[in-house]
Amino acid sequence: MKVAIVHDWITCPGGAETVIKEMLEVFPQAHIYTSIYNEDVMGGYFGDTPIYTSFINKKPFAKRKHSIYLNYMPKAFESFDLNGYDVVISSSTSCAKGVITDANTLHICYCNTPMRYAWDMYFDYMAGVNPIAKGYIKRSLHKIRIWDVVSANRVDYFIANSHNIARRIKKHYRRGSCVIYPPVDTSIGMEKGISDEGYYLVLSRLVKYKRIDLAVLAFNKLNKPLVVAGEGPELDNLKAMANPNIKFVGRISDEEKIDYFRRCRAFVFPGEEDFGITPVEAQAFGKPVIAYGKGGALETVIDGKTGVFFYDQDADNLADAVDRLEGLEFNPEAIRENALKFDKGAFKKQLEDFVMDKYRIFNTEEW
Repeated sequence: MKVAIVHDWITCPGGAETVIKEMLEVFPQAHIYTSIYNEDVMGGYFGDTPIYTSFINKKPFAKRKHSIYLNYMPKAFESFDLNGYDVVISSSTSCAKGVITDANTLHICYCNTPMRYAWDMYFDYMAGVNPIAKGYIKRSLHKIRIWDVVSANRVDYFIANSHNIARRIKKHYRRGSCVIYPPVDTSIGMEKGISDEGYYLVLSRLVKYKRIDLAVLAFNKLNKPLVVAGEGPELDNLKAMANPNIKFVGRISDEEKIDYFRRCRAFVFPGEEDFGITPVEAQAFGKPVIAYGKGGALETVIDGKTGVFFYDQDADNLADAVDRLEGLEFNPEAIRENALKFDKGAFKKQLEDFVMDKYRIFNTEEW
């Protein structure tokens, strides 16, 4: 069975790239197609897998600022020639699902989310845009939303990465989906043992929607130690607002990540995510999570048992949640047991079973 995996862009490692890596464990001979590939950052991440890029890859600044080419994305994905593949699996948060396949190719979309900037975050995004640019962006996103719905009809089957996303797929595309949670490596959680060295941990790309600013402001108020791991365009802004009790360690290796997880008191997750792999990774180490009570965290964190929620997305409520966590006792083994439900082994088996079952149906009269 000849398989192609289509991904929006491959510019830095993150949860979506972890999903692709595990898909390749299931289909090791697959080829990857993507709009933009930053080989300087991601070279070797997928081993020797062939990676094919679109014309956007050669555009100025594309590998660092892919969002400026949003209007070109539909054309980029429609330009890929996928004839000859038996199965195409698009991993989509934006336009990847818009590829064109012929009548002999099964197209399954693993949907991380319908594009948030066009639907769920549209008005929040427009609020920060100057009046001159607002008219242009409104027209562009109007066209993108029309294309997004039309291109959803090119997908034969949807997989949602959570029930949260399944609801969005139903809302925006009027399509059903099967939920398969993203893969998390829970095997490393307790190998070296855990301790509590008193600091709280944030591990994230430092971009605005992750709301790391809330963690910084909350821990300024609490004067408790916070370690922020990760890099991104918000790094300088976050450093400027942080008190000395907050430590920024930049991008960390896998070994360093393990070390920070196993020694922290708890993990802080202040943004709204479609699923969120890092809170599950923290729980695999038996660490409780302080999470914003919306989105995917509601499916991975159990309030009072594996962590605590705050429901108003501001620094004061996050600080109150930290105080609440300090007054509770948590069982590390129970926390870890919750994480095991999301192990990568379950993802790979469910994905393989789903693809093979739909491929069988696709090639019979049942289709």
